[in-house]
Amino acid sequence: MDSKMHLQPWWLLPISLLLQLSNLKNWANAAPQVPCYFIFGDSLSDSGSNNNLKTLAKVNYRPYGIDFPKGPTGRFSNGRNVQDAIVELLGFEEYMPPFANSEKKNILQGVNYASGASGILDETGSLMGARVPMSIQIRNHKTIIAGIRKILRNDSSTEKLLRQCIYSIQIGSNDFVNNYFKPNFYNSSHGYSVSEFATMLVRQFAHQIKDLYKTGARIFALFGLGQLGCTPNAIATHGTNGSLCVTKLNDAAFLFNQRLIPLVMALNSKLTDAKFTYLNYSPMKVSQLTL
Repeated sequence: MDSKMHLQPWWLLPISLLLQLSNLKNWANAAPQVPCYFIFGDSLSDSGSNNNLKTLAKVNYRPYGIDFPKGPTGRFSNGRNVQDAIVELLGFEEYMPPFANSEKKNILQGVNYASGASGILDETGSLMGARVPMSIQIRNHKTIIAGIRKILRNDSSTEKLLRQCIYSIQIGSNDFVNNYFKPNFYNSSHGYSVSEFATMLVRQFAHQIKDLYKTGARIFALFGLGQLGCTPNAIATHGTNGSLCVTKLNDAAFLFNQRLIPLVMALNSKLTDAKFTYLNYSPMKVSQLTL
């Protein structure tokens, strides 16, 4: 894959991602394809970060985890999440531990910082209670880096390791679902149009990505937003007015992705010693679909 341009036609990404993961599966029993994998994000990637927090965004109970070998772990699913599948396909023997439980784990292979209800903005998800926003996830990563430096006892070895890791970031959904589109609790929709808000989000996200870059990160997987308006909760909360999904939420995700794609292109052009890849496994705009 070209080191400068890691952007494919966005309608091809679901197919290409599956093909890439299928190819990786052939190596699942070999050594990991990368030495370490760090995960940032929200409930789509959370593996238990919120278990000990005072929050409504906590799922360490059944029926969550009914198909996971260890039962409920704090994953917002019945079994594995997407990040678990990627970790397996990369060849790791164990899933990345959540930051809160990483003290006695092998942090050299990676950590999961993702937190349900969190967002790019610090205020996002506050209605749900405690959560770990992206800014704090990055701060936690810096703590882990300090731990890695102590283990390796060498700055150059630490830097070399961090440059080879994959940094997977899947965040932004809650900034719309649990911020912008809750006008009774947040002021964001009073001060921004949805287009302006998406622009502001991606601008803030760019600062966060560059902050990670400064810590030594060089290989980034940046996920676009999925169809926010097609979840059962979105449909129940907002209604669809005859459409299959909630149009305004899907349109918001589309606007975010429209701005994220040029950012990925710009980062690849400016930070030439790094690799930034845009991924989105549900990119289709469905605003025009009706029942």
